[in-house]
Amino acid sequence: MNFFENIRVAFRGLKSNKLRSALTMLGIIIGVGAVIVMVAIGQGAKASVTNQIQGLGSNLIMVSPGRSNTGGVRGGAGSMSNISMDDVSAIQTNADAVQAVAPVANTQAQVVLGSQNTATQIIGTTPSYAQVRNQPVAMGRFISDKDLKDNAKVAVVGTTVVQDLMGSANANIVGQIIKINRVPFQVIGVLQSKGSSGANNNDDQIIVPLTTAQTRLIGNKSVRTVYVEAKSSDQMNTAYVEIEQILRHRHKLTSSAADDFSITSQTDILSTAEGVTQSLTLLLSGIAAISLLVGGIGIMNIMLVSVTERTREIGIRKAIGAKRRTIMFQFLIEAVVLSALGGLLGILFGFGGSSLLNRFAGMTSQMSASSVVMAFIFSAAIGIIFGVFPAQKASKLDPIEALRYE
Repeated sequence: MNFFENIRVAFRGLKSNKLRSALTMLGIIIGVGAVIVMVAIGQGAKASVTNQIQGLGSNLIMVSPGRSNTGGVRGGAGSMSNISMDDVSAIQTNADAVQAVAPVANTQAQVVLGSQNTATQIIGTTPSYAQVRNQPVAMGRFISDKDLKDNAKVAVVGTTVVQDLMGSANANIVGQIIKINRVPFQVIGVLQSKGSSGANNNDDQIIVPLTTAQTRLIGNKSVRTVYVEAKSSDQMNTAYVEIEQILRHRHKLTSSAADDFSITSQTDILSTAEGVTQSLTLLLSGIAAISLLVGGIGIMNIMLVSVTERTREIGIRKAIGAKRRTIMFQFLIEAVVLSALGGLLGILFGFGGSSLLNRFAGMTSQMSASSVVMAFIFSAAIGIIFGVFPAQKASKLDPIEALRYE
């Protein structure tokens, strides 16, 4: 009996026991589909996180103050106030690989417009913030150098703030006077919506001139964070080293002293996020793959039942000259056909599940060709692995005993 004849016999066996075959394949179908869906969710999460991080700005480096240590109590990251505007100017002037610098001093504040109010984040910064953080305006204008010089009480608001104060994110708030901690500010622009990233809503913020924030809202001239844009992705490392050297020199740190500031690059954040999503994908895929193992055990059980049911057939075939390898190959082919067919149906199940998640669950999932191929290969391998034992058992049957089996 040749290869194609074995496949034909295998399909004939599946057709003769349709319900049993379908139930046997169900574990493989669910396993393959689940693996594909889980990988798709992981890939979608990875792409979403990557887009959000890249949306923070191009070639971004973040500089923050270090940890304070008072009375033996160590504060959190950024709890010191040792980054000054002179440090910012030194980075802008002396770092050759730096394109632009945007210092930030931020606080939380209550904002009022008429009878409506909301609590939001106030960001005091410079005009270069729009470029460094990739934060264009959808309406009106951004803060200018003149606003910074004049300590102007002007504000650029996010769409969530517009929604909270005016009832609609599309309402025209430009020109309105809002009160931030009882200080009146004129709205001069509305930021382009960037959506949320985790618990952080990028549209729930108000941007004001740094000088105004420091004198009117915060009460000191400290800088919380300095956002730096490198000239290109190839110069990210160079810019990182230059910033570190400039700040260590300005803060008079000895060669053995630890940095009293922290520098984080966009590349570092992206690598960490990708590592987390990759680990999550592997974990979810591993859990889903358990269904494949259960499906394989089901195939082995059914094939053992099939061997028992066809004992006389095996005896007859051996009696007329069928070799052990021929009998073994036939039952192995049947197991592989079961698992491979289940794998194909599982792929369709995976495609459907991924599409439903995208459409109805609001989740971002991306199908991966490699995951589809690997899931199918794995399902076929399950058929071989769990089909070997029943096939060997069938091939080792004594023909005389098999013919006498009732």
